[in-house]
Amino acid sequence: MYLWEQFDWPSLTWDNARLATQLGQVSRAQGRLIGKMEDLGFDLRREAHLNTLTEDVVRSSEIEGERLDTEAVRSSLARHLGMDIGALAPADRNVEGVVEMMLDATSRYAEPLTVERLFGWHAALFPTGHSGMHKILVGQWRDDATGPMQVVSGPIGHRKVHYEAPPAARIQVEMERFLAWFAAPGDIDPLLTGGLAHLWFVTIHPFDDGNGRIARAIGDLALARSEQSPQRFYSMSAQIRRERETYYTQLERTQKGGPDITAWQEWFLACLHRAIEGSGATLSRVLEKARFWDRFAQASLNERQVKVLNRLLDGFEGKLTTTKWAKLAKCSQDTAYRDILDLIERGAMRKDPGGGRSTSYSLVTDGPD
Repeated sequence: MYLWEQFDWPSLTWDNARLATQLGQVSRAQGRLIGKMEDLGFDLRREAHLNTLTEDVVRSSEIEGERLDTEAVRSSLARHLGMDIGALAPADRNVEGVVEMMLDATSRYAEPLTVERLFGWHAALFPTGHSGMHKILVGQWRDDATGPMQVVSGPIGHRKVHYEAPPAARIQVEMERFLAWFAAPGDIDPLLTGGLAHLWFVTIHPFDDGNGRIARAIGDLALARSEQSPQRFYSMSAQIRRERETYYTQLERTQKGGPDITAWQEWFLACLHRAIEGSGATLSRVLEKARFWDRFAQASLNERQVKVLNRLLDGFEGKLTTTKWAKLAKCSQDTAYRDILDLIERGAMRKDPGGGRSTSYSLVTDGPD
């Protein structure tokens, strides 16, 4: 029997005593992070918020096997947040849709979650009406016209069914019940509300596709409510991406179990705790960027140099060569080389060990000796 087939569904329970210590630890970690961020200036908080949302959008899509261009996501978010980050990379409809859903979930966290709002999120995720090559129902519940909704893996002919969702005929009633609960969850701790909301939604699996991304957006909405803030400084989706295999294992085990979901809530809280503790990397990167520009605030750098330096400070993957500089700055390799030499003379960059055609360069973020 699946979870939704249980006699007590959706009256799910957990052992509060067993979760009490862990819940306290996560709540304290959440409070410490919020306090630490409040000590930062307005601009640094916005930068940390932008970095966190960028990672959240990119990693949430990666969980579903879709890779979004990080720079396009960051540029789209910056536009929507009214932030000036220099030249903005164009974003396609898919990127814009995911960004709009995430911003709606977090910036409007205090507003009711409704059927119309969920349909809007779903339409934003699938602007062409297709998931890959397959046409799907967009902005409406699934109808199971091609058979029951199943989560499967493996090659055709040897498929393994991990989960089968409730039949489409039940979705309307199931979602009405879910949304009524989400509007008034009672005295459940807000963090446990996030865990339950995520599980409950993906168990109903009301859409043809996009259920995981929307479930994570609902979770982020619940966490934003718990903090009473639209700004995000840690990414639950990024942590789930790191623990994707464990996440799917725990989800499958829970959906095939009974109404006691203590183990699921334990996993959710542990994952959330690791996400909060991991936010230190984002904060360090933001502070490093601020210190770097403090050093070169009076330097007369050209637009190309500022653009590429910001790209490097925001987290550039791989080694920087003159070829990559030229591509990022949209200039010739000779111009790129002159830009880099100028920054080396200023102490902003250094040449990496090695040379020849593989010569690469790195930022100097630790200041002069």
